[in-house]
Amino acid sequence: MQKLPRSFYTQRTLIVAKELLGKIFIHKIGNNYLSGMIVETEAYLFNDPASHSFRGVTERNKPMFNSGGFLYVYFTYGMHYCANVVTYKEEIGEAVLIRAVEPLEGIEIMRANRKFKDGHHPRHLTNGPAKFTQAFSLTKTHSGIDLCGKEVFIAEGKSISKSSIVTTTRIGISSGMDKKWRFYVKGNNWISKK
Repeated sequence: MQKLPRSFYTQRTLIVAKELLGKIFIHKIGNNYLSGMIVETEAYLFNDPASHSFRGVTERNKPMFNSGGFLYVYFTYGMHYCANVVTYKEEIGEAVLIRAVEPLEGIEIMRANRKFKDGHHPRHLTNGPAKFTQAFSLTKTHSGIDLCGKEVFIAEGKSISKSSIVTTTRIGISSGMDKKWRFYVKGNNWISKK
């Protein structure tokens, strides 16, 4: 699979948020590959009150101020990690949250990571930002990792037509709720909420 170049990530954030749909997220762990098609994203811009970068650089959000093409992972609610693709220019502080993926490779490892029981519906394996990071073994240690490297990266995948992209308001935020910066693949079973 062809890895996405840096130039993909340095486009404007709302463009990247849509164009990530259909791309393949990959985490190489030893000889194993965990991979999944990105099916849902949310954009966070520097002037957005819901963005971690809104009040400037902190120790937690520092990776968000890299140039496009790095990963920003944060801990939330005292129990979950969420992973974001840093976008646009250095020092701006913009990123795209990966909300859901459709699992492709390494599913048994993902199931073990999630302590997934046989009775659970397969879609619940990765249909949310915390579920995705847990399934893919992503933690704060991966925050700041270069997506143009060899351990965690994103590759070309399926082309998603404009008519197959649904645009809605974002989920689980208390400010910037009017912005329609959530994007997902229409009809996909792995999205977090319809």
